[in-house]
Amino acid sequence: MIETFKVSDRVEIFPQKGGWHYIRVPKAMTKTLAHKADRGVIAIKATVGQTSWDTSLLPMGDGTHFIPLNARVRKREKIELEDEIEILFRLRS
Repeated sequence: MIETFKVSDRVEIFPQKGGWHYIRVPKAMTKTLAHKADRGVIAIKATVGQTSWDTSLLPMGDGTHFIPLNARVRKREKIELEDEIEILFRLRS
């Protein structure tokens, strides 16, 4: 059985020009999945609403991770900065 994880948070954006939209992954979840990281990156299959895509949990630099939300996903699901969203994900091999 493939384990599914759920993350709910507010959409943020990195402050530099062209910064990525993302949601944070809780620190406890980062610790649980740390053994799956390859140079800090954890490959996942994410789903928000009706949209699924291959992406990764990326390191924030403070010991936690985030899930980037690309423009295609945001447009398809009508996601705006500061929206509260829920993402389901599973690990990819």
